[in-house]
Amino acid sequence: MAQVPLQLAPEQRAALEAAYATPPRAYHNIGHVAEVLRHYADVAAGPGWTQPREVALAVLYHDAIYEAGRRDNEARSALLAREHIARWMAGAGIDSDRVVELIELTARHGAIAREDVDEQTRLFLDGDMAILGAEPAAFDAYDRGIASEYRGHVPGPLFRLNRRRFLKGLLKRERIFLSDYYHQRFDAAARNNLRRSITTKR
Repeated sequence: MAQVPLQLAPEQRAALEAAYATPPRAYHNIGHVAEVLRHYADVAAGPGWTQPREVALAVLYHDAIYEAGRRDNEARSALLAREHIARWMAGAGIDSDRVVELIELTARHGAIAREDVDEQTRLFLDGDMAILGAEPAAFDAYDRGIASEYRGHVPGPLFRLNRRRFLKGLLKRERIFLSDYYHQRFDAAARNNLRRSITTKR
């Protein structure tokens, strides 16, 4: 796992890494966490975090439990985070409710209005979605990874239909990214990636 901006007990780190390895994943794995942590560090060096430990924990745990096609992954990941904080970080002053709130909000990517959340929450959610504005090769690898994870869970034609609908929904939004910080950096690239991906999902 990439270096994290807070100290985890060895047992906690091992349990977290084991969670991300189950089941084998093509995208929602520890590599994705490392990428979001890089965006976390960029925000820390820029706008800054008012609750840096809570946001870091939300990044670490937000996809800890992931099974393609299930609707409760985020809720289960949030519960795992709460359990781990209570077990290994009791007395550290962590606001576990905030960690849980952030993780559960990731279930609503693409459906949250900018005015519904504060700027810190916007920055956290945008970091998880920053892959949309990545270089084309990285975006394409992400797109293939999502398809791979759903293979065997959802029939191919249905997956492509739903995936295309989701991407088109993002493209139609006035803002793909909720925060000004990410909007300015990644909006144009994200729209190019989305348009290109949509045209290939027939």
